[in-house]
Amino acid sequence: MTYIVTENCVKCKFTNCVEACPVSAFHEGPEMLYINPDTCIDCNACVPECPVQAIYPDNDTPDNLKHFLEINAQGAKDYSENIIDLKKSPLPTARERLSEIEKIHGEMPDARKILEKMVG
Repeated sequence: MTYIVTENCVKCKFTNCVEACPVSAFHEGPEMLYINPDTCIDCNACVPECPVQAIYPDNDTPDNLKHFLEINAQGAKDYSENIIDLKKSPLPTARERLSEIEKIHGEMPDARKILEKMVG
């Protein structure tokens, strides 16, 4: 089993999850993060840290997001040199993207707090 980053990360890229990962399984691409399935130890530490609920275990991913398993594997290969293990500011598009995500999934106050603190 591995964990995967899904569509809620696209154009947001909150990075709280990377500091929780004990094995540096996250790779950074231009618009999202990826979890390397060969590095992930299935510890679940990253899931509660993601303020936009973008991370799922591969065996409990909604059907409409299962294609992100391959996207993560490929992204980890494509950005193999971009291991990220320190938190940084979300993308400038995060505020707009969060509004889109909240229309679908409801309010995400933790993400809003992070944006206000980090982006202003």
